[in-house]
Amino acid sequence: MTQSKTQDQGGSVEKRYVVGPDGGPLTVADLPSTNVLRWVARQKAIVVSAVRGGIITLDQAMDRYNLTAEEFLTWEHSLQVGGLSALRVKAARDRRERHS
Repeated sequence: MTQSKTQDQGGSVEKRYVVGPDGGPLTVADLPSTNVLRWVARQKAIVVSAVRGGIITLDQAMDRYNLTAEEFLTWEHSLQVGGLSALRVKAARDRRERHS
């Protein structure tokens, strides 16, 4: 994952962007709003990419979006094994029905 880093006045490294789910740069400004009512696959992928790339921490994502660790890890796993389409609600519903 390609990242751009800058050093601030105190010498700590700040990541300006990481590669997002579409291959383009992803910054904090690209994160979904904090009042998402209905998550779409692209928003989930953006949050996962931001956490993986260090733009925000898992704890920050959980606080910011009122997520559980299990919910985030499910998104991460789905994205890893099935790509963006696996994050769609219909795909999750189909998986649950096959396993019940």
